[in-house]
Amino acid sequence: MHGIHKKVGKVKRCAKGYMISPTQPVVVAENTALFTVLPGEQIGVAILNKSRALEVLAAIEASPTLDSLKAGAMELKEIISFKRPDTLNLLNINLNGDTVGFRKDVLLSEIDQVLESQSQERAIYYLRRLQKGINQVRTTKINDINLLRWKEYSDIITDSLWILGKRGTSGVHMAWYWGNFIPQIPRQLMLRYTKKGDWVLDPFAGSGTTLIECRRLQRNGLGVEINPEVASKAQELISLESNPWKVVSDLAVGDSTDFDFGQALHRHSVKQVQLVILHPPYHDIIKFSSDPRDLSNCRTVDEFLQRFGSVIENVTPVLEKKRYLSLVIGDKYSKGEWIPLGFYCMNEVLKRGYSLKAIIVKNFEDTRAKRNQKNCGG
Repeated sequence: MHGIHKKVGKVKRCAKGYMISPTQPVVVAENTALFTVLPGEQIGVAILNKSRALEVLAAIEASPTLDSLKAGAMELKEIISFKRPDTLNLLNINLNGDTVGFRKDVLLSEIDQVLESQSQERAIYYLRRLQKGINQVRTTKINDINLLRWKEYSDIITDSLWILGKRGTSGVHMAWYWGNFIPQIPRQLMLRYTKKGDWVLDPFAGSGTTLIECRRLQRNGLGVEINPEVASKAQELISLESNPWKVVSDLAVGDSTDFDFGQALHRHSVKQVQLVILHPPYHDIIKFSSDPRDLSNCRTVDEFLQRFGSVIENVTPVLEKKRYLSLVIGDKYSKGEWIPLGFYCMNEVLKRGYSLKAIIVKNFEDTRAKRNQKNCGG
């Protein structure tokens, strides 16, 4: 379960965690490619001459009747689908100069809406929306998503149920650290709640999954890990991940209940972060170290929650107002009793001035337990 809280206090539940942000507002942003080029004849991108496309759409909009308008839209669709010669001089080979790239399937679906319109007024509405998508970019303060072309962000999960096939293992991501983050979770959070160049804080850095994803998404990352041996191994892996944008990947050893996050950020001439991602131990299910300060060594649930609350209090001052904090955690079963750690931890966040933005549940299709079940059943 994921919980997302806003720094004024909102929480969003993600697969196995909560997204939270303090009494200051929270922002979540994403910046990813808008389209993918498919091999062979399956061309995934339509590259249009921008000024010419706007002229053609304006001419179609000026059609005197709905039938003539649809005829113009059909000609446009057939040219983009390569079903007729490009007599309108719309298409380009490369993205350069006065061009704009569209995911082809999305562009064709936009034209289909024009063709399916029952009135000229509605058809013109869709044409104008398409023109805006070609000519304008509209984003929010919390991410890089172009709201005028939101349909093209197919890699961003917007549902409250995240169905993930299996753990991402590309590049340096490895499952060597028992209980570590699956990369898809911090990736989705960063795409939704940060912009390129923003700062992400992970107070339970573990094997460095968040910092690796930061490098891939052009975000700066600060992580803190209490186990020196784990931190050393994580730093090795992070350094192996390419860093083409020269972002900061700072991994420190320390206890996040009293670590000086402000001083760590000051070393990089930064005062606050734009996203906090928390993936704490699920109490004592897995012992991550012999350090008595480690949350996995807390003797009781109450002690665990008290120390977890101290982490929230410690990170809140460095989280920018109106930005988000994400909590990713699972529950536990002990002595015949179900312990709802997720809700307990979410409540600790809410008690400290955050508001709940959302709760997200993750369904992980390929796990060791599920594979064992299939093998036993076979």
